[in-house]
Amino acid sequence: MARIPHETFDCAVGCSVEATLNLIGGKWKGVILYRLLAEQVLRFNELRRFLPNITQRMLTNQLRELERDGLVARKVYAEVPPKVEYRLTAHGQTLAPVIAALKQWGDAHIEDGTIKVPTEAG
Repeated sequence: MARIPHETFDCAVGCSVEATLNLIGGKWKGVILYRLLAEQVLRFNELRRFLPNITQRMLTNQLRELERDGLVARKVYAEVPPKVEYRLTAHGQTLAPVIAALKQWGDAHIEDGTIKVPTEAG
C-alpha cells in the first residue's frame, strides 16, 4: 500500500526531515541534484549518461517532480532537434551543503567498508 504524504508539515519534531526527504528522497533525485550541482547545466541525455541505470521514463518523472518542487529549472530552446537544459534553481542550490554532507558521509563509510557499493552483476 502506497504511503500518503502529508499535505502540510505542521507536526512534531522530525517533520522537517520528512519534508526534506519528500523533496529529495528516492533512488535518483539525490544523484540528479548532485550532478546538477557539479556540472551546473546538463541536457537530458547528458544526465542519462551520468545515470546509466535509470530509464528514460524515470528520469523524466524525477526531473518533473524536481521542477514542480522548485528545485530544478527546465529551459527549452525552440530548435530542431529540440534542446532542453536543466539547472538548479536558487532554491535548489540551497541544498548544496545537504548533498555535500551526504556525499562526505557516503565516501567515509564506503571507504571503511560499512557501506557496500552495488555492482552491476549483483
